[in-house]
Amino acid sequence: MNAQQSNIKLVVAGLLLGIFMAAIDNTIVATAMPTIVRDLQGFEQFVWVTSVYMVAVMAGTPIFGKLSDMYGRKRFFIFGLIVFLIGSALCGMAGSMTQLIIFRAIQGIGGGALMPIAFTIVFDLFPPEKRGKMTGLLGAVFGTSSIMGPLLGAFITDSIGWEWIFYVNVPIGIISFILILTAYKETVSTRKLRIDWTGATTLVGAVVCLMFGLELGGHTFAWDSPQIIGLFAGFVLLFLVFLFAETRASEPIISFEMFRKRLFASSNLVALCYGAAFIVATIYIPIFVSGVYGGSATNAGLILMPMMLGSVAGSQGGGLLATRIPFRSIMLLSVACFIAGIFCLSTIGPETPRLLLTAYMVLTGFGVGFSFSVLSMAAIHNFDARQRGAATSANSFLRSLGMTVGITVFGIIQRNILSGTMADAAAAGSWPEGLNVSADDVLTPEVMATIPPDIRQQIVTSLAGSIADTFMWALVPAVLALVFILMMGGERVTVQREAKQAPN
Repeated sequence: MNAQQSNIKLVVAGLLLGIFMAAIDNTIVATAMPTIVRDLQGFEQFVWVTSVYMVAVMAGTPIFGKLSDMYGRKRFFIFGLIVFLIGSALCGMAGSMTQLIIFRAIQGIGGGALMPIAFTIVFDLFPPEKRGKMTGLLGAVFGTSSIMGPLLGAFITDSIGWEWIFYVNVPIGIISFILILTAYKETVSTRKLRIDWTGATTLVGAVVCLMFGLELGGHTFAWDSPQIIGLFAGFVLLFLVFLFAETRASEPIISFEMFRKRLFASSNLVALCYGAAFIVATIYIPIFVSGVYGGSATNAGLILMPMMLGSVAGSQGGGLLATRIPFRSIMLLSVACFIAGIFCLSTIGPETPRLLLTAYMVLTGFGVGFSFSVLSMAAIHNFDARQRGAATSANSFLRSLGMTVGITVFGIIQRNILSGTMADAAAAGSWPEGLNVSADDVLTPEVMATIPPDIRQQIVTSLAGSIADTFMWALVPAVLALVFILMMGGERVTVQREAKQAPN
């Protein structure tokens, strides 16, 4: 494939807007989540607003990546834009948490095409010596959108209404659509290959069974109930079928052959672990700010900004360093900051000064920022244009898988800790008789204002403790990421050799 007749600047602008739209959606939703929960009354379901989006992204990513290798990038990037915009409009019209979850799934299908194909187009358009700078730019836009997301989301939520956080995607997506449609001239050598639908459906089905089993077990149904046992059995069965299908498929959705390359396998495992750990900060810091510090969505939006600024710096730095030192060396710096940041966040409480929380967030964001640019370059290292879509989508897929499973598992942990501590406090006899505070009430200032100050302080302390403990558990995937980084080897971008091999 080549795009020699394309207007490169306009194409890059269109790609950046597409990435900006997809990234800003995540942070806007995270900032507005306390308000959405209060309006739609769904604290027990709120993790699904994020996790179902991630499942849909995960389902679409490897399929769109493979299709883009076979039939070209342009048509599937445009398709992703259209579906994402339709999902955004529907989300703004949601009248219940269930509707919002369904519409977020539609958004996720479109999002599954945007991020991996955007990175793949950049790898097609630019030679190796420029890819570090460009991927750093893409990662920086991702971080910048994450900065603007909390601010814009906070302003919109407080002044207009949370519904408009979804409508803001529409003008951005339309501009991206026009730029890519008119400026990107792609020459495609199509390959008539079969899509591995069996592998795609069984893998997504396995993950969905696992997530529902974890989410519903011990809460809606007992762990030993037929429903939960059936979900876990479905996960095992579907996953085994997936493994079998991938060994027989002529074009597997996730190629085990690609995982024989040490750098590819290790960088994707790092992406998996980073996704699982970082999603905790994205989701629970706004909840902490709203429920513990109190105030409006603006407070949550402003306090998320330092973490996103740190991620911009890390992404830019990673892209610039990629042509100078090995991928592993860059990621060792990244994981050191990331682990330190997550550990510091595990110590937060009602007495934590906002300035100190800000410092913790900058450190965490700086650490994770490197992964946005470096891991995508490491994933496509040693692969040609015919495999770049699959390689990039595998990296995005595993990051999304980590985020999906992470928010489900850590959501269960946080909810159980919070429910347990509040139940213990009530059982101790210090609460007035008849007082019943739900998880939804914790994020509702009007309800909290009616509770005696000493009881209110116990509730706030319980919420803060549950979130801090969840960050402590998030250290598990962060430390695993360190192990996989040590396995990456000493490969780096070798500009002269790869420049000669770069496709036209």
